[in-house]
Amino acid sequence: MTSTFAATLTEAVDLLRALPRRRDGVPEARRAVAEWRAARPDARAQLVADVRPGSPLVDYDLVLAHPGGGSVALTAPAEDGVPWTVDHSTHWASGRVVTVDGYALLVQNALLTLRSWAGRSSTVQDELIDHCILSDLAGREPPPTQEELQRASDAYRIRNGLHSRAALMGWLAGVGLNETAYAHHIDGLALKQRVRARVEQETARAYLERHPAEFDQVWALWAEGPEDRLAAMAGAPDPAAALLQALASRERITVTTADGPALDLPEPLHAAPQGAVVGPVPHGKAHLLGVVRERRPADPTDPRTLTAAGRAGFAEYMAGRRAAADITWHWL
Repeated sequence: MTSTFAATLTEAVDLLRALPRRRDGVPEARRAVAEWRAARPDARAQLVADVRPGSPLVDYDLVLAHPGGGSVALTAPAEDGVPWTVDHSTHWASGRVVTVDGYALLVQNALLTLRSWAGRSSTVQDELIDHCILSDLAGREPPPTQEELQRASDAYRIRNGLHSRAALMGWLAGVGLNETAYAHHIDGLALKQRVRARVEQETARAYLERHPAEFDQVWALWAEGPEDRLAAMAGAPDPAAALLQALASRERITVTTADGPALDLPEPLHAAPQGAVVGPVPHGKAHLLGVVRERRPADPTDPRTLTAAGRAGFAEYMAGRRAAADITWHWL
């Protein structure tokens, strides 16, 4: 080994140890290695980055050309001293579910996402793709503040019914996570919530201007159940009264009343005018009969209207990102 290559190795080790270890620092790490490579062209240095499963931390290898032929790989693990190539000595994609625009979703994070998916209208594939897109955007954000972390943790625990430390620890044990992994998960949630809030704020007014009728304030009453029973109520002299009477019956009919943005109502009622009787029409696993009692034009100054428009704008933004994304499913 020449003294020149020995000096190169020493510099490479120092470089590796100084690289940022968070996922949002990978671009900075690549720039640092590119600058060093320009100063040491004979080494033909290549940086290999690996995101740890269930963690925002990153491990690196630096591959150098040996003057006698072949390559030399250097690794400088920052914590337990186990190189990531040993820690994850399986196929490079064995822990991945899907990669979207270069962002890899790991199995552990996918399972956490799936746990919160039940009951939503989007497909599980869209939910996982959205997780990748948001995680990639969140990875470019500055670290979350303590306030953001606390807000994300409180919301997550309330949503999962974890109202005490004992409940949280029991839940972590049940899903195979420790407190460090939970902290990493909350770190990511806080950043994704920041991104979502910013997109909602940026898109709300423009979406409302394009789709004002979706945010008309609508007072409606609707029932879901068997088609024949709903048809009988639709033919009654006062369908709304018939729906209200169904509330006191023991029939297999679900009756709902709401006053809010048209977009939040069942789809068959979105554009129905005041006084309209809609249905019965197929809806979900049953049929729907609805009555629009009142419809008022959207108020663009109402904070609730802008909040609803922001949610819709965010959904439109994510749909556009999904349509443009380069997606590779590793498990199909």
